[in-house]
Amino acid sequence: MRKLDIGFAVAGSIMTIIFLVLVNFLTGSDDWWFIYPSTALLLWPIGMYCVKKKKQKLLSVCYSALIIMYLIFENYTSTPNHPWFLYAVYPIIWWPILMILGKRAKEMSVALVGSISIILYYVVLNINLSPYYPWAIYPTFVILWWPISLYHAKRRSDVMFSIHATILISVFFISVNAVSTPDTIWAVYPIFGVLWWPLSMYYFVYKRKFKS
Repeated sequence: MRKLDIGFAVAGSIMTIIFLVLVNFLTGSDDWWFIYPSTALLLWPIGMYCVKKKKQKLLSVCYSALIIMYLIFENYTSTPNHPWFLYAVYPIIWWPILMILGKRAKEMSVALVGSISIILYYVVLNINLSPYYPWAIYPTFVILWWPISLYHAKRRSDVMFSIHATILISVFFISVNAVSTPDTIWAVYPIFGVLWWPLSMYYFVYKRKFKS
């Protein structure tokens, strides 16, 4: 029955894709719109096969490759003058990498290597593709939460996590303020709100220890 389910998914996807290709070209359309539903249809048999066989690693590899190919096609058919697909490729690649690593993906070394490589990747893209604005600070801010959260989760250091997180958030807002609107100092407002996080954490821990 399982083989029949997978076979039905494969046959159904292929037949539907062929039908969409014929309709696309017989109607005389210059736009290859069949690519969009066909990409979604390919996910069906691949996903069903990998789930049935419990091959999560293969699923991540196939899905990542399919998504990347779709982005490349969409990029070079719609806006060939700017390779924007590069912005999404490297983070997508990290999905199968983490799946292949398995339990080792929870190690601090993986988080450090991953976060540093992703940050450097976006910095290089920023410099080469759009040097007029340092937008790399945004993905850098997001990806730094990975090693910081993992480090404190392993040590269960909630108070220090709130302190380091507050410092990260404050540096981020100061940086955005400096590069976006240097004439208006607005970063102090979100920073003031974030400061209550470590203060409340310290009070909670101190109060709990005092009661015990």
